[in-house]
Amino acid sequence: MKNKLIASLVLVFALQVAAADWPHWRGPRHDGVSVEKNLPTEWAEDKNVVWKLPIKGSSSATPIVFAGKVFTMAELDKQVLLIAVDLKGKELWRTPVGIGNGTGSGERTLASPTPSADSRHIYTMTGNGDVAATKFDGKPAWSFNAQERYGRFRLGFGFHTTPLLFQGRLYLQLIHSGGAWVVAIDTFTGKEVWKVERKSDGVAECEHSYASPCAVAVGDTFQIVTHGNDYAIGHDPATGKELWRVGDLNHKDRYNRTLRFVASPVAHGDLVVIPTAKNRGVAAISVAGAKGYIGTGGKGEVWRIDRGTPDVPSPVIYNNLVYLCRENGTVTCLDAKTGEQLYSESPHRQTYRASPVAGDGKIYITSRDGMVTVLQAGRELKVLAKNKLAGGLTASPALSHGRIYLRTHEALYAIGEK
Repeated sequence: MKNKLIASLVLVFALQVAAADWPHWRGPRHDGVSVEKNLPTEWAEDKNVVWKLPIKGSSSATPIVFAGKVFTMAELDKQVLLIAVDLKGKELWRTPVGIGNGTGSGERTLASPTPSADSRHIYTMTGNGDVAATKFDGKPAWSFNAQERYGRFRLGFGFHTTPLLFQGRLYLQLIHSGGAWVVAIDTFTGKEVWKVERKSDGVAECEHSYASPCAVAVGDTFQIVTHGNDYAIGHDPATGKELWRVGDLNHKDRYNRTLRFVASPVAHGDLVVIPTAKNRGVAAISVAGAKGYIGTGGKGEVWRIDRGTPDVPSPVIYNNLVYLCRENGTVTCLDAKTGEQLYSESPHRQTYRASPVAGDGKIYITSRDGMVTVLQAGRELKVLAKNKLAGGLTASPALSHGRIYLRTHEALYAIGEK
């Protein structure tokens, strides 16, 4: 049954995009995993850099690769820009997709949410709530402002959520002190398909979510998972109706009023791994038959650990192992079936914002100082390489067509054999 569910998820995603493209923040299957072989292991400024394109204006958005182009974001001159680059490193066009705040430097920019692409458009959202669809020639298709539609964002550290593009809809989670909504947008028109209130008894800073929604396979269909305000919740994609919610992520008897969620859940088959924040717990559930409230030890829970969650980087599941990268560089490897800890070590202690990605038997861990540590996938820690680039690096890598695309605060790199 498990293998059937995994095959179902892969098939659904494969219908939308060629596996070699990287059209979303977490890749072709929304899980941070590439099926490609012969991905680079070693590089430096003077080694295995196919090209480097300097870009004014910072961004923490992951570059995406679709239909022979790389798309990246930048905040510059009080605008948020979508930039198209060909596979040889030549900029093709840039177009404004939102209003900036005039800073555009470092990791806290309004160009943090990652774009997504399908055969019709490139879709973007900015920290100001500007949502846009852009044609492949750089011309606008439609746009709206989420704050004008759904109310002003009230967050402590700015809006950084990346929408989920899936089967002709764009799913937004808008979870903050001004309200909590889950919204489905028609990608043809930009019009609202449905909107549901996301209820919670969370308070204070816990009302602020910086996580992003994900999709999880359930037989021949799927569910949308949103994360924040003390709960992870599964939704019917047709209506937004709540199907289940995972609780005890912020225990009421020892409640932390500052436990805002930043790291996003990840799904593999019917397994969903759910992080929390600030070195608290991680839960794993099976959504096959999940219904109603799922507390500690409840029906649907596969395993749960009390400590070790990443605070910002999202988990990745690869070859039946779960990899967690904490904000200080501690990498923890767990057995996906049992939650057993196999190792927890720090190959490069630094600050981490980007999420790990996996492919070709390797795990890529990205730190803010420009270092990408390459681990051999497996039940023991083995460092294959440490690769340093100039400039800050808070965007997650994109793995596509045998290359690794990295967006530093100053440039876009294509890593691979020349």
